[in-house]
Amino acid sequence: MKKEYKFLNKINFPSDLKKISESKLQFVADELREEMIDAVSVTGGHLGASLGVVELSVALHYIFNTPNDKLIWDVGHQCYPHKILTGRKDKIRTLRQGGGLSGFTKRLESEYDPFGAAHSSTSISSALGIAEANKLSNKSDNVIAVIGDGAISAGMAYEAMNNAGASKTKMIVILNDNDMSIARPVGAMGTYLAKIFSGKIYFSLRETIKLITSAFSKRFSAKAGKAEDLLRSAVTGGTLFSSLGFYYIGPIDGHDLNSLVPILKNARDSKHEGPILIHIKTKKGKGYTFAEKAKDNYHGVTKFNVQTGEQSKSSSKIPSYTKVFANTLVQHAKKDSKIVAITAAMPDGTGLDIFRKEFPDRTFDVGIAEQHAVTFAAGLATENFKPYAAIYSTFLQRAYDQVVHDVAIQSLPVRFAIDRAGLVGADGPTHAGSFDTTYLSTLPNFVVMAASDEAELVRMINTSTEINDRPCAFRYPRGTGFGSILPNISEKIEIGKSKIIQEGNKLAILNFGARLNETLKAAENLKKKGVNITVVDARFAKPLDENLIWQLATTHEAIITIEEGSIGGFGSHVVNFLTKKGLMDSDLKFRSMILPDFFIDQDTPDNMYKIANLDSNSIEEKVLDVLNSNIILQKQK
Repeated sequence: MKKEYKFLNKINFPSDLKKISESKLQFVADELREEMIDAVSVTGGHLGASLGVVELSVALHYIFNTPNDKLIWDVGHQCYPHKILTGRKDKIRTLRQGGGLSGFTKRLESEYDPFGAAHSSTSISSALGIAEANKLSNKSDNVIAVIGDGAISAGMAYEAMNNAGASKTKMIVILNDNDMSIARPVGAMGTYLAKIFSGKIYFSLRETIKLITSAFSKRFSAKAGKAEDLLRSAVTGGTLFSSLGFYYIGPIDGHDLNSLVPILKNARDSKHEGPILIHIKTKKGKGYTFAEKAKDNYHGVTKFNVQTGEQSKSSSKIPSYTKVFANTLVQHAKKDSKIVAITAAMPDGTGLDIFRKEFPDRTFDVGIAEQHAVTFAAGLATENFKPYAAIYSTFLQRAYDQVVHDVAIQSLPVRFAIDRAGLVGADGPTHAGSFDTTYLSTLPNFVVMAASDEAELVRMINTSTEINDRPCAFRYPRGTGFGSILPNISEKIEIGKSKIIQEGNKLAILNFGARLNETLKAAENLKKKGVNITVVDARFAKPLDENLIWQLATTHEAIITIEEGSIGGFGSHVVNFLTKKGLMDSDLKFRSMILPDFFIDQDTPDNMYKIANLDSNSIEEKVLDVLNSNIILQKQK
């Protein structure tokens, strides 16, 4: 810690927090909020959500006996105050850095993180699993899941609540309702929660808290009074939650420790058999003026100036791949009224906020519901619309069954714009786009493309507009491109056609995706050593450019494939083709360069690709090794 705090300096673990008088907890919360703002200004990260749960974090660790009592944060965007209170205070300025703290909860990082999270809507399922394990082991430890109003809109959360309500297993779910996930929540659940909040009964007044806690206690006694039943009916209004078997209480002011502490204490001590849901109302970005006023409440921030709120910006004038995608799609949509766009709660992250400004009626944000997004797009495709499902690679994994059954089997022309392909830096392995080439190119009826730069991305979008007989996908990385001149929207690519970038002899590299620039760097260094290689921008993992692969295999001694994806992707399809044609029985040497068989922790993208051996030095080494060169290449440190 850089600052001296009256209370926080004395707190390293929840056991230290418990020594502080309950009347002083707000001072702890204030210092915790100040320390977190200062730390995230240095590292960047998910600030807004964490600011909103400072009081809740203090109350939970004050009341419950963590880590024996299990506390699970859904997604993990809001876990920074939790980390500071659970032995990681001195490392908080390493958040999201190489070798530092994860930006999410992580089991290997702390015993206070019982379940790792980085994708939404998993907390209730995992909490129920832990609660059932406790029951089978005759343990009485509490299990608490904290889930946001955005995350609770996802189907998995409903599945878990349905199971939990029927199980009669005690667990506590805290619904953190802040009217925001990453963007504003959409759908009926957001409206429903707003209606509850706008009702006459809202428990934020100190004079009514005794009534709530009294009623709450009575509910768990053997004989619940009629007055309590009336109160519960008035509070819930016959809520969905109580229908699912949860005992519901709230909404509660999530920033009022005088409300939170006694209610959490009652929940902890109750003998109620079955799940409890405590609905709290919080403000994302609470306590930091610039965050409270920001459109996204500082959901994800770069390094920033605490005094002015100004975030550091890239000096590059090169547009991001995301923006190139969005602007290109807008140009096509102006000419084609059948083009529509779908996002799963990520309009800003996928660039569809740009599309929505031009075509609000043709933009669909379905909430945190990737499964629904894919089948919804499939439905649109049956009616001759041209749906573009813009979903991060790592999030599309959640909808794989729908991609297979609802899209591929029916050969419906859904276009998948796969953002964040490859390694993504500070968000680490949970957000890396490592598997989409593999899980899509195994499917019949699919066209799978990867852009080597922003110009190729434009060509692939152009091409996708005319693929009307089957689904297609084009993947592109996070961040900016290389400053390539963008083609106009009429310039397309022949399906399955690769592009020879430079011609050499003996060895050919087939690059699939955004490692092309690193491949060309390696080729330039090799040329200085007298080694001239052929470099190909493969463009397609499916269908393969079989004619060119055949030509290269019969005119070169060796072929190397390169991709920012796992085994089973582009390289596997190439070697399968070579094997079927009997070319692997010849003297042809073949190597594939892929992501390694382990998850790569957060770091800068450049460092992550060095670890993956997909940087220019590693490519150069691989070429020399394949050609049995005696030149020893020293890796740059």
